[in-house]
Amino acid sequence: MSMKTLTNVLLAGALALSLGSAMAAEKTVKIGWTAWSDAEFVTKLAKRILEDEMGYEVELLQTDIAPQYQGLSTGSLDMMLMSWLPGTHADYLEKVCNDVVPLGILYTHARLGWAVPAYVPEDMVSSIEDLKKDEVKEKLDETITGIDPGAGLTRLSKQAVKDYELDDYELQISSGAGMTAALERAVRRDDWIVVTAWSPHWMFGAYDLRYLEDPKGVLGSFERVVALARKGFYQEDIEAASFISRMQIPIDDLQAAMYDAQETSYEDAVTKYIENNQDRINYWVTGEL
Repeated sequence: MSMKTLTNVLLAGALALSLGSAMAAEKTVKIGWTAWSDAEFVTKLAKRILEDEMGYEVELLQTDIAPQYQGLSTGSLDMMLMSWLPGTHADYLEKVCNDVVPLGILYTHARLGWAVPAYVPEDMVSSIEDLKKDEVKEKLDETITGIDPGAGLTRLSKQAVKDYELDDYELQISSGAGMTAALERAVRRDDWIVVTAWSPHWMFGAYDLRYLEDPKGVLGSFERVVALARKGFYQEDIEAASFISRMQIPIDDLQAAMYDAQETSYEDAVTKYIENNQDRINYWVTGEL
């Protein structure tokens, strides 16, 4: 082989490696997520499909919800799959609205509220207003069990404490896992408890719970959960963006899958969901019915 031929071969190889690296870089997606049960299932489902069926490398970055909006605005994240609109995350979205793009609705009929176990007598506690009763305050130890401080539900719950004049109550800031652990302990002992809650959530499959009425509408009504991308992502990676834009899950299916995840693992629940919904997932990936 002549020196010229060898040089050409080496250049061709280097070009192929360069193109391969560029293609690999193009097939990398960074997705932000929060340790909420619905966020974890939906995000890990998207990751599995992107990697196994579409050839992507997916990096999941777990953080609170507010930094995810910031990450999209700065470009350090490509997507997040848990934007609660129009009310819960309105403040977060307003700050970055010029730098993010909605990809589509993941599920509808989501809602926020405060919930109690069904064994708490409804004639004593049916509404948030009832929490002001002396006997109710005593049974609840003047505590509302909440989740992480950055959650929109926490912000709205603080407003509810103020608007309903629940001055004697402590809104106990914790995490999603901390809240469900406290709920499990209370149910096991038949203790009274009120938790900040949302649907979909596996706890509604695990326990018999009911939402308290919210006559002032502080915690909002039904919400839709939307996937957001950083500005420009759709133009740069229309394949991944289009997949996410078609990824809509009936809320009952999602809640059942979340309960499966709690009983087994999120990885097993994702596998089961994919096996049982091949036609739906094929449409998400290809756009073909």
